[in-house]
Amino acid sequence: MESFTTTVALIGIVILVASLLSGVLEKSGLPIVAVFLALGAVLGPYGLGFVDIGFDSPALHAIAMLALALVLFSDAVTIDVTEVKTRKPLLWRLLGPGTLAPAAIVTVSARFLLGISWPASAILGAALASTDPVLLRSVLRFRAFPVVPRIALRIETGMNDVVLLPIVVLSIIAVGGSVASAPGPGSAVARSIVGLFLLGPALGALVGWLGIILLEQIRNRFTVRRDYESLYAIGLALSSFALAESVGGSGFLAAFAAGLMVSWQDVELCDCFLEYGEATAEMLLLLTFVALGTSLIWTGLTVIDFPTVVFAAIALIARTIVLYPVLTRAHVTGRDRKLVAFFGPRGLSSLLLVLLPVFAGITGAERLFSIASLVVLSSVVLHGSGIAYFLRRNAISSPAEPRAALPLKEENIPADVPDRITIEEVRRLQAAGEDVIILDARADRNRRNSETQAAGSVRVDPHQPVQDAKALKLSQQATLVVYCA
Repeated sequence: MESFTTTVALIGIVILVASLLSGVLEKSGLPIVAVFLALGAVLGPYGLGFVDIGFDSPALHAIAMLALALVLFSDAVTIDVTEVKTRKPLLWRLLGPGTLAPAAIVTVSARFLLGISWPASAILGAALASTDPVLLRSVLRFRAFPVVPRIALRIETGMNDVVLLPIVVLSIIAVGGSVASAPGPGSAVARSIVGLFLLGPALGALVGWLGIILLEQIRNRFTVRRDYESLYAIGLALSSFALAESVGGSGFLAAFAAGLMVSWQDVELCDCFLEYGEATAEMLLLLTFVALGTSLIWTGLTVIDFPTVVFAAIALIARTIVLYPVLTRAHVTGRDRKLVAFFGPRGLSSLLLVLLPVFAGITGAERLFSIASLVVLSSVVLHGSGIAYFLRRNAISSPAEPRAALPLKEENIPADVPDRITIEEVRRLQAAGEDVIILDARADRNRRNSETQAAGSVRVDPHQPVQDAKALKLSQQATLVVYCA
């Protein structure tokens, strides 16, 4: 059993390592998941013996539940509602046959290859049909990645968990388990369908809607720092989760509904979360990988036998086999179809979903987790190496797109230019002959949904402004005015 000090130390180590290696991992293309699983193994009983986190760990219970809530919230927040509306045929095919058919294939395979019950098979099928957003993050941020596969994978990773979660929950209820995320007086009684799938989403949407109204009122009367807006978004996720759980609803579906409300109603808050809050959420996800990597995930290596290996192979290829005809009917062909069909890793989402029956006390659930762990470890190797190869190959073979730079002067920065500057002050600087460069650093979604554009502005990617500034050869002596909302 880990101590409080050990848990705090583990959190500190994850933050330090993630921060120090962020640039190196991004450039190398190596899967960050593999690095943190290895870190867990080093810290665990197979390495230094610093910590051993088991199924009965209160820390694992809290971390896993919060991580799944934040995964669902983050998935919803990153959904571009305008983009989804224009891609409805692709949406329905990805979330319909593209998600449910692989889950059904894996379910049937589990039933007959592993000899487990139908509810247990359905849990494995749903968990292993989830596409992991953590492993795909480097691909989706890669600027040379084609547009159609990027949109398809964003839709899939953003919404398929909310399709699969009800299958897991209903399967837990079918065998008499509790889907409560924390122990309590009513945790032995299965929640009603209405409480799970109507009350939870309704409360989540309500919290998201009221939270946005409150934020808008404070914004108009006072000011709110953008970095604190990102924390505000995380607060909405946790509050909706806690409220729904306290009254018998699904906190996970509530967190998704709150994120969807944020994405739909408030682009600025959504962009703030993407800029700052996503890093905070990612730390928790990486902490979960380290916690599972100390010993639990490696139990996947203890269940290796012929039927399990065959099952793992089917679980890894089922999505690809299904998506090829599905994507063709959605008019996604050629290289785009291959990229979408291949880049479907199984990772943290799968592990978090299959942990739910473990926490619910379902008999044989620990074996389900071990089997899912084998599939996830195989996916980290297979999909992770494929993603790393794609990023390195395209980073070398695809030169940066040529960009038109504005004519620049070599003048000194005025000493009295403040950190925050008004439009009137920009005009005064320009009228005085100062060299002023206006940078458009808005998030892509915010930029697409806006009908206005600053005259003469230069576009830079908010995720890599320094690289873009170097590529544009912007003068280091000019006054740079950045706008992002």
